[in-house]
Amino acid sequence: MPINESQIIAALGTVMEPDLGSDLVSLGMIREVAVDPAGNVSFTVVLTTPACPMKESIKQSCIAAVRAAVPESASIEVKMDSKVTSSCSHHGAQGGHHGNGGHGAHGAQGSPQRIRLDNVKNIIAVASGKGGVGKSTVSVNLAVSLAASGAKVGLIDADLYGPSIPTMFGLQNARPELSEGKLIPIEQFGVKLMSIGFLVDSETALIWRGPMASSAIRQLITDVDWQELDYLIFDLPPGTGDIQLTLVQALPLTGTVIVTTPQEVALADVSKAVTMFRKVEVPIIGVVENMSWYELPDGTRDYIFGRQGGEKFAKSNGLNFLGSIPISGSVREGGDTGKPFIISNPDAPTSAAARQVAGEIARQISMLNAACGCE
Repeated sequence: MPINESQIIAALGTVMEPDLGSDLVSLGMIREVAVDPAGNVSFTVVLTTPACPMKESIKQSCIAAVRAAVPESASIEVKMDSKVTSSCSHHGAQGGHHGNGGHGAHGAQGSPQRIRLDNVKNIIAVASGKGGVGKSTVSVNLAVSLAASGAKVGLIDADLYGPSIPTMFGLQNARPELSEGKLIPIEQFGVKLMSIGFLVDSETALIWRGPMASSAIRQLITDVDWQELDYLIFDLPPGTGDIQLTLVQALPLTGTVIVTTPQEVALADVSKAVTMFRKVEVPIIGVVENMSWYELPDGTRDYIFGRQGGEKFAKSNGLNFLGSIPISGSVREGGDTGKPFIISNPDAPTSAAARQVAGEIARQISMLNAACGCE
């Protein structure tokens, strides 16, 4: 008896999405099921992010489930696609499920007017408690990794006093164009970029008090034609000052990624950043440990700054640990030459680790969005 489409759907209904706790059919992730006259099967699996680290595993599970239901002679063609889910905070009224509408004490004092970015699905802040932990390097390579996976990605350099994004992308002399009163972000390696460094001469010192800095940050967001983005990443300045507070008050953040190094002095400052984001009710996506070790020529590891400090911190604070990124010469070279190491040295252990971290961040965002029924 020939196989039909409903039998294929029934077979795929046994395949679970490992993170979302339901089967692919119930989650609406199976599309375009077809069976030709010869009994050959084709269908599309629509993931919640192109950077899904479980992509290959899900594909193989689908093939195995369908193979058990069709004749051995039938071919099975699986197309893997994705549609990035949107944070709840982008739907309807201000604040969404994250409680950002009030922001505790800030709301009581009258928060600044909230900014809506209806074409941006997820807004991610990359933060650190202190400088020197490689936060901008993580931001850049996260953005490039997500873009390389097929996502639409933007990156805002929110460090007004020390913008590094123009240098790290090799765009020191770039200037954005104006179109219909909006700045057009500069695109490099598939990422749309905006930085105060594109607007102010690199030799000019910015001496701005808090309100001026806050106003400038709002303009970097609202005066730019971002068009459609799956992820907009903010590379924040270190610490917990005016710029960080402006962002959490003004924007519906999907969540924040905290970057640290393994040593105790960095972790003490990270604790302050975690406290701030919790106080203003912004979800913490997780902790990335940067400069985790130096890989020696013989393959052994030198744990220069201590071992697993970031992982232990995450565990003791009830946070997701998103992964470790080792230190290497290619990281420094990538930052200086304007070609992120994930592009210039894609096969290095550092690049593999950065891609893994990007996939884990995308995975956690999909889970956050699923938990509140976002699409």
